[in-house]
Amino acid sequence: MIVKQKPKIGFLGLMQGLYDKSQPELPKMQEKWAREVAARLSDAVEVDFPGPAKERSDIEKHVKYFNDKEYDGIMIVNLLYSPANRLIQAMKKNNLPLLLANIQPLANVTLNWNWTLCTTNQGIHGIQDTSNVLMRCGIKPAIITEDWQSQRFKSFVADWAQAANTAARLKKTRVAIFGRMHNMGDIMGDDAAFCRTFGVEANHETIGPVYALMEKTSDAEIDAQIAEDKKNFRIDPRLPAESHRYAARMQIAFEKFLVENGYDGFSQFFNIYKEDGRLKQLPILGGSSLLAKGYGYSAEGDTNVLLLTVIGHMLAENPHFTEMYSLDFGRDAAMLSHMGEGNWKVARKDRGVTLIDRPLDIGDAENPPTPKFNVEPGRATLLSLVSVAGGQYRLVVSQGTVLDTEELKDVPMNHAFFKPDSGIRRAMDEWLRLGGTHHEVLFLGDVRSRFEALCRILEIEYVEV
Repeated sequence: MIVKQKPKIGFLGLMQGLYDKSQPELPKMQEKWAREVAARLSDAVEVDFPGPAKERSDIEKHVKYFNDKEYDGIMIVNLLYSPANRLIQAMKKNNLPLLLANIQPLANVTLNWNWTLCTTNQGIHGIQDTSNVLMRCGIKPAIITEDWQSQRFKSFVADWAQAANTAARLKKTRVAIFGRMHNMGDIMGDDAAFCRTFGVEANHETIGPVYALMEKTSDAEIDAQIAEDKKNFRIDPRLPAESHRYAARMQIAFEKFLVENGYDGFSQFFNIYKEDGRLKQLPILGGSSLLAKGYGYSAEGDTNVLLLTVIGHMLAENPHFTEMYSLDFGRDAAMLSHMGEGNWKVARKDRGVTLIDRPLDIGDAENPPTPKFNVEPGRATLLSLVSVAGGQYRLVVSQGTVLDTEELKDVPMNHAFFKPDSGIRRAMDEWLRLGGTHHEVLFLGDVRSRFEALCRILEIEYVEV
């Protein structure tokens, strides 16, 4: 199960040792300020400032220390001027994302400005030297120019650090693929490029081990899951109790399989259940509830959107697996849904979630218990991860609003109407031009800054439509 972590970053504070002789009070002042910066960030980011780096040897020692500690990234600040060529050898051995924070102690030049204030607030020409050298080394750091006491600075660093943390965690991520839809083009990509770009291990598994775990699941475990479902859902009285118990058994078995094999999520192609012949239902409830619990999930063997849900748990909150079913030109929106799976934690608070007996003529299986809900209205972000030519990836992003609409009584699954800020016509024209896929992930709120930061770290194209 994936939980969000508090990022850990190193603070590389640059200055020259010559100030210790010429103006010994200034290094002490700037070191004190650096610790104030770290303290301001501390509720969102764990910052390690080991002291100022005054010589090349200090820089190399600190960068090695941050890498050995496997921190998520390094924030570079010019506390005083420091000649940038001192960074080169340290950067050649650095494996962590970088952030150049173009900040200074005082936000404004005042009438009482003097030589001391000029010297302690000269970060801009130091960071210009630093960024120039990094650019010539082929290094592309994140960059923020801002008053260090502003909310924008704090939010930017927090978003970048969370993205850096996610990039590091992806290298240890494993997902399971239970079959893949035949001839569905937009879910396909280069498996080697997938691992090379994200570090994620995607393994193809058979359903037999899950069935074996179902056989070992006890009535007491099923009773506990049913009790949990009754806390989370209204249970439709037309849903047969035995059908609900079978769905709970499948969910328990899938989670045990994921835990025992060290997987962070899974994708399933529904025909595997028909081909296997032993399973009575499709795990609509299990996929939905495990996604809500903190696992990645997608359908049809779509590794790209599965990865987006995994990233969503690390980087934001409550990723919702969905797709565009229909366009509504009157509402200037797209109707979002899928065959029944979805993260019910994004459900409307005033309507809740109903667990229904859902007729589904797929896989020659019995009706799968399905959580039916509408998505909470408000600002939202819709994302598609696209595999493009040459093993490259593109993130297509649409910012918009989930509309406050009536429930569609005869639609037997979760649904919502998403209105892009750019309008449905323009957004879909651009979506199609860029190869945006038919599976997507929806997030409540505006999560663009964090995903844009992650794309920069992973060197993935980021496009808004």
